[in-house]
Amino acid sequence: MHRMIAIAVVMLSAAACSQGSQVAVATLQPKSGTQVTGTVTFTQKGDKVEVVANVKSLSPGKHGIHVHEKGDCSASDASSAGGHFAPGGGQHAGPTDPKRHAGDLGNMEADANGNATFTITTDALRVGSGDRDVIGKSIIIHGDPDDLTTQPSGNSGGRIACGVIEKKD
Repeated sequence: MHRMIAIAVVMLSAAACSQGSQVAVATLQPKSGTQVTGTVTFTQKGDKVEVVANVKSLSPGKHGIHVHEKGDCSASDASSAGGHFAPGGGQHAGPTDPKRHAGDLGNMEADANGNATFTITTDALRVGSGDRDVIGKSIIIHGDPDDLTTQPSGNSGGRIACGVIEKKD
């Protein structure tokens, strides 16, 4: 009996570790005439995803950051990325509102030199499985702050950087 319990614990631990090891990355491309670049990493950690962004060449201050529905950054203004990623529907809102779009991540803040580091952990997204999977979607940095209220996108201005989210091997 103890051996069966030990085997079950090892199997559950292995499953949790493999789920936790799912990682996806987006390399940001400048859009709308900007020079904004950076990377955004999505790491599955149990039933949550940690999102870490490192962005350069922003104007100082807050900028909306959202996962968008299409993995297409081909348009010069990133309009090809579609709307906010919202597999369960809902309204645009802040990252802690339970009825938000899954892709509503809130705001990142750039320092006086235009550099920003942003980290958020969310249960609204997944890496590698299910209808909330971010792989094949895009991440957008906007020119203005997200007011977390205005529909459908928080009045966050133009799309100044876009990156397609791809599975990291």
